[in-house]
Amino acid sequence: MIPSRRPEPPERLGSATRKIGTLEHFRWLKGVIWTMFALNVIDGVLTLIWVSTGRATEANPLLAILAHEYPVLFVLVKFTLVGMGSYLLWRFRKHPGSVIGIFVAFLAYYFVLLYHLRSMGLRLSEIFIE
Repeated sequence: MIPSRRPEPPERLGSATRKIGTLEHFRWLKGVIWTMFALNVIDGVLTLIWVSTGRATEANPLLAILAHEYPVLFVLVKFTLVGMGSYLLWRFRKHPGSVIGIFVAFLAYYFVLLYHLRSMGLRLSEIFIE
């Protein structure tokens, strides 16, 4: 009789995980997504401040009307869209395109935050110079 071999336990994230990264890499990637959520919240708050004071308009044409007319709905739609997109990217995180998509979205929000900070810096310098 041939001794039975125990089947090897399946890898927690699937066989494609070895192609993309380790479990530690996926934990790190999850941190990138949570940071993107935080940047989205900051962007939403700062956008509403700029729009309500009349110093800026929403750059996204799909959300511009909501930002100007219905700020609560603007926030709900913005957070829902980013949440759904992030969920889909995370759901398919084993695919290289999703990992790239996560980083592209993160960089987009990072540069939006830099834009907000630059605008705030210009406003603060105007206040302190006068």
